Amino acid sequence: VQLVESGGGLVQAGGSLRLSCAASGITFSINSMGWYRQAPGKQREPVALIISGGSTSYADSVKGRFTISRDNANAYLQMNNLKPEDTAVYSCNAVSGFVTDWGKGALVTVAS
Repeated sequence: VQLVESGGGLVQAGGSLRLSCAASGITFSINSMGWYRQAPGKQREPVALIISGGSTSYADSVKGRFTISRDNANAYLQMNNLKPEDTAVYSCNAVSGFVTDWGKGALVTVAS
């Protein structure tokens, strides 16, 4: 599965962005899709996950502000009330059985 993120950019604190992750290839085998982020100098961390059937989970730091959704082979991350600490490279992944594929990421910068 190939993944391409889009929708990153610069936004003021309190603003919103919507990230998209377009999957191509053998997408029917995808069990779950997730969003992760890596801030400068920090390790990559999970942000949100959506599994087949629609169940979702979120990191505590984004609950109530971010919403993950999926439409066939695409995943989305709606980010509201953004904070400077949300600044990071956001990457999506797709899990198909024992295989996990990753996109290259999209930079989100939140200015204070």
